[in-house]
Amino acid sequence: METRNIFENLSCIDHRYSLSEKAAFDGLSQYISEQASIRSCARCEAALVKAHLKVRGKLTDELAKTLDDVAANIDPEEVYAEEEKTKHNIRALVNVMKTKVNAEIGPLIHLGATSVDILDTALSCRMRDVTKNVVLPELKQLEKYLCEIAERECATPQVGRTHGQHAVPITFGWSIAEFVARLGKSILRIEELSNDLVGKLAGPVGSYNGPSMIVKDPEELERIYTEFLGLKPSEYSNQLVEPEHVLRLLLEMNVAFGIIANLADDLRNLQRSEIGEVFEYFASTQVGSSTMPQKRNPWNSEHVKSLWKAMCPRVITFYMDQISEHQRDLTNSASQRFISDYVSGFTMAVARMNSVVKGLQADKEGMAKNLQGAGGKVKGGVLAEPAYILLGEAGVNDGHEVIRKITLEAEKTGKTFFEVLKTHEEAFAKITAQLEKLGIENPATFFENPANYCGLAAVKSKRLAQKYAELMK
Repeated sequence: METRNIFENLSCIDHRYSLSEKAAFDGLSQYISEQASIRSCARCEAALVKAHLKVRGKLTDELAKTLDDVAANIDPEEVYAEEEKTKHNIRALVNVMKTKVNAEIGPLIHLGATSVDILDTALSCRMRDVTKNVVLPELKQLEKYLCEIAERECATPQVGRTHGQHAVPITFGWSIAEFVARLGKSILRIEELSNDLVGKLAGPVGSYNGPSMIVKDPEELERIYTEFLGLKPSEYSNQLVEPEHVLRLLLEMNVAFGIIANLADDLRNLQRSEIGEVFEYFASTQVGSSTMPQKRNPWNSEHVKSLWKAMCPRVITFYMDQISEHQRDLTNSASQRFISDYVSGFTMAVARMNSVVKGLQADKEGMAKNLQGAGGKVKGGVLAEPAYILLGEAGVNDGHEVIRKITLEAEKTGKTFFEVLKTHEEAFAKITAQLEKLGIENPATFFENPANYCGLAAVKSKRLAQKYAELMK
């Protein structure tokens, strides 16, 4: 076969990312390359022959191995050359396979099947196998890294943010625990959906016309055929397997992709010069800018979001492939081929996110500095919430308004929230009394340190990290 310069390829997946994410690319190639696609169809044709032989009581281990070997070693170039004559991909494959087996087995290849009995079943096999053997391991590795950070940093104080503004104190572990929980559930769903993929051997309109000319029980033949491939038959088929099985799997991948893009965005923002709370690993030879030698750009996180932007809209095509007129038209033929691009782009983004998270470090000094000065124009203003809540617990009807005016006074004078709060002796006394009731040590100094007000962030971060780390095993 001709050796091709990868830089002559048209898709960036096949040159730029095949080099930068080589391990992921090599894994994907085993299952969703064009060679893998042709050989998965050959594997289905071999399974069909084995099913015919089994119902006739003629299947032997030797014959089964021969058929499997033929399927595993089909040359895509030979199939493509045959397709130039037939103008039909499956007929070309069948013709090539017939030349690889003896004359007794040859007539059984494709017997009773229509092209999509092979194509849809092979797609299910590929999607199941690439998900289980490449996609899920990458996702689970990412989840494990996130669990490690969430547990390790469960008590590292950090300022929480909503609307891009300082909110109330949390911990860095709590920031990461969000993605532990969201991604963890999506991973489990992807795994479940990959086990739900199905195949078919029901003929051109799904009513078993052809198989009924061969065996008394066509559905039993279908069960044997799909069983050889580790699948179950589709509950209903026309010429196509119900498209929702693959669709749901792809959509859940897109859900996970969105979660990962969200994580990438948050990590990118936390690396901003004016925030500086986390940093990615940066190699000693790495260059951040072609003209500014001091820069250390969060390019990996940006790269992940960029891949998401390219791949996410493709779900529209997946939805459109749900529709096929009557028993089948051919409008999904070309569009469905780009599933492999999507799965590749998604997996490579996960692999890149793994490289980010593996070396991710919290800048605890930066976090502490930001938290201590947090509150926007009011230093320490992130503790306005507990002050107002404690006043309410003390029976003050307009506690929110009391604290709001204190924050305005702090903003006007340039003093910290705590400095101004102490001057409002009646309110401060009531707040301190409530803290004493809660068993808080040193209640009079509670508001000096925003890290005192992190709620259950540490507890829940650790709990979620341990839960999902266990579920990923």
